[in-house]
Amino acid sequence: MNGIHVGGVLPVVAEPDEFVGLFGVAEMAGVSRTAVANWRNRDRRFPAPIADPRSSPVFQAARIRRYLKQRKKHMVHVISTINLKGGVGKTTTTVALAEFLSAEFSKRVLVIDLDPQTNLTTVLIGEERWKSLNDEGQTLATLFKDALRPEDEAAHFDLRKTLQRRVSPVSEVWQVDLLPSSLDLIDVQDRLASMPSGRFFSNNPTDLLRKAVKSILDDYDYVLVDCPPNLGIVTLNGLRISDGYIIPTIPDVLSTYGIPQIQQRVKAFAHSLGEEIAEVGIVVTKYRKAPTVHMNTIRRLENDPELPAVLSSYIPEANQIAASAEFVGTGTLRQKYGYQGQYDTFRSMTKEFIELVEEIA
Repeated sequence: MNGIHVGGVLPVVAEPDEFVGLFGVAEMAGVSRTAVANWRNRDRRFPAPIADPRSSPVFQAARIRRYLKQRKKHMVHVISTINLKGGVGKTTTTVALAEFLSAEFSKRVLVIDLDPQTNLTTVLIGEERWKSLNDEGQTLATLFKDALRPEDEAAHFDLRKTLQRRVSPVSEVWQVDLLPSSLDLIDVQDRLASMPSGRFFSNNPTDLLRKAVKSILDDYDYVLVDCPPNLGIVTLNGLRISDGYIIPTIPDVLSTYGIPQIQQRVKAFAHSLGEEIAEVGIVVTKYRKAPTVHMNTIRRLENDPELPAVLSSYIPEANQIAASAEFVGTGTLRQKYGYQGQYDTFRSMTKEFIELVEEIA
């Protein structure tokens, strides 16, 4: 039989003319069937089935093996950042991850800004450039506005023009691209629930982003999605394309209060899709050693088996980190984030982030 482990050690290799189902693919890859279902839905390179009964598609084993070899060479990781409370360092964490992934770990990164506050966008390209793009309709707001237009009206969103390449004011960061946000997303989100269903009910308000960007995702090693501080339709669009998510949070009661709600909603949403969106971890931000409440909260988070893992690098509260939210040109990440341990903490956090993400792949 194809893909069955013999003696719990090695799988039997399928012959070129043999066929496998989803279970067989999972066995060949050494992953769960849920992971294979995710690949099939999200990776356009995944082989088409030679027969597709509703409950059990069948694939040619040789094509699956070729796909697995290609996948081993390159696989994009899509991770959302989310917290239901604003002001917790979510955007700062996302920007830092993107910049360190690029400059320190040589990763190709796409940042998708879904937060209508546009803070991440202005940090990476500056307010002047953002205003120009916004005036031209070259932001993600246009993508969602198109879904609200009558079917006979032409779409206005242009992925090529909206995608901003090689962003960041830091000279050594040169592999970060951006899909910018807009303040118009505030109004759009409230209207998406009533969008036209389309012919044969083909339109899904939570699937708009996936359809728009799936053609470019394989160009990157990491895609970071900065979600708004809510669990509305725009946030669900970000989660729809994500393999996992992180929760940046200040270690206090108010900032961590909504974490179980995030877990429950994401799990329910993933279940409705028949997929898995993994809990990568909690990132502690604006950490201060002096208040006992911070350390007590961290201990509570770390000791709660129902919560995601807490990354061991705590991002400190520091003036230079707060200043990093401004669009100011610097030569290096050390200059931007600070020489008094901040740079080392961000680098350590990024390294741990990579390890955790690769574990869920």
